[in-house]
Amino acid sequence: MEATAKKIENPRVRIAPSPTGLLHIGTVRTALFNYLFAKKYNGSFILRIEDTDKERSQREYENDILDGLQWLKIVWDEGLNPEARDEYLGDYGPYRQSGRAGIYQSYIKKMLDQGTAYYCFCSKEDLEAQRQYQMSIGQAPKYNGKCSNLPKETVEKYLKEGKPAVIRFRTGGGSVVFQDLIKGRIEFNSALLGDIAIAKDPSTPLYNLAAVIDDYEMKISHVIRGEDHIANTPKQILLQDALGLPHPEYAHLPLILGPDRSKLSKRHGAVSVNHYREKGYLPEAMINFLAFLGWNPDNDREIYAINHLIEEFSLERCQKSSAVFNLQKLDWINGFYIRNKSIKKLAEMGVPYLIEAGLIQPIFETGGHLAGIGGIELGETYLIPETKEKIDIITLENIVSLYQERLKYLSELPELVDFFFKNELDYPQELLFWKDMSQTDIEKALGGLEGVMGAVKPNDWARGHLEEILVQRAAEMGPAGDRGYLLWPLRTALSGKKFSAPPFAIAEILGKEKTLLRLKQAKEKLR
Repeated sequence: MEATAKKIENPRVRIAPSPTGLLHIGTVRTALFNYLFAKKYNGSFILRIEDTDKERSQREYENDILDGLQWLKIVWDEGLNPEARDEYLGDYGPYRQSGRAGIYQSYIKKMLDQGTAYYCFCSKEDLEAQRQYQMSIGQAPKYNGKCSNLPKETVEKYLKEGKPAVIRFRTGGGSVVFQDLIKGRIEFNSALLGDIAIAKDPSTPLYNLAAVIDDYEMKISHVIRGEDHIANTPKQILLQDALGLPHPEYAHLPLILGPDRSKLSKRHGAVSVNHYREKGYLPEAMINFLAFLGWNPDNDREIYAINHLIEEFSLERCQKSSAVFNLQKLDWINGFYIRNKSIKKLAEMGVPYLIEAGLIQPIFETGGHLAGIGGIELGETYLIPETKEKIDIITLENIVSLYQERLKYLSELPELVDFFFKNELDYPQELLFWKDMSQTDIEKALGGLEGVMGAVKPNDWARGHLEEILVQRAAEMGPAGDRGYLLWPLRTALSGKKFSAPPFAIAEILGKEKTLLRLKQAKEKLR
């Protein structure tokens, strides 16, 4: 296998999604592996849209596919022009199947003329009856060939009458053998297939025939796709042989399963790629995570930039067994990339989520702005709607910095920091209590905090100084030096949350006046 990989030069690979739904994790994983393979061997990556299902195909789904791949920076060399999507990049278009009817027509005519394909006029009811009968006697359901030898005159008569028909391929018998670049040797008995339907009419092929024709016409050298397509490969090889076309190399990627080893579904987190984008997962984290769904490097390294993935990638390191979608692993990887962002960049990425949550509104005093996600503009100054105060980008950076270490994804940010943008906090009284503290203890702690912090000079209101004086005071106040008797009420009074950033950092950002007001409000809540 390794020797084969070394001989690969300028391969042509493709991803061919149907625009019948939102871009799915499995489709993106397949696109990524094709992209890595193409770039590793100086080849071309083609994006082809399989939209022959006219009833279900929609342009909004097509746009979702293109938008998702662009967000992830999985860039195609040929296909729909991402900037002008009714135009094509490359010399082998159209890259939408709906625009290739004339090409398909010549191949279907050839098969009908040479007798490798024929019209089938069996009704859906007849086919369902055949299927149920075969299953009742323990046979695998397949077409029984009822229309395979109709006289030419009968076929012409039925067609002239407009009788509904499909076009079937004479599958024949014997074994189909191919060498899968991941799975190894695969053999299939074609007699089990029956004569498969390959076209709705003389210009509208079904999936298997369309894929064969398009792969040949677009000079695809390697077909890298999910394991769920293995059953289609023998059919496509038989069609290639019938048309006198060469076989591309095939590689079938392992299935992606949920943590319980069942088929991946929404309950496992397998939602559309755009969902992850909106939730605040970073594209580089998604790429890193998806690369490990069915591929393993020859080391224990878990963090890979895209250029390193291209260098390391090979089909030989793709696993044969199924991959498991682990949302906790994705969260960990995304957290790593968040922690490695500069505070300036992270705040820039987080601000749109604060705006969407209604915590801030942009003000463009300087007239300049940066473009944010989802069409939201990022400025230098913002308004806090609840308090009617202004807040600058530097303060927002300071707020975001407090939670950089604990963020798993960006949409968590508003819930973590919302207390910075409120006039008054609404928290359960029990949050203020540390261990077995009584209400008298809490009132004493809050009163002591007011006294100590109220005495701090404005010029000394800084995180380091606050921590120094409060830690010392806490050690003196709590039984057996338990600092929680002072610091727990302080943190919950300032944030209203069970878990938050250190209280000294919160107080520094809130400022002296607002900090003292929060302590007073907390005392009032106790009463």
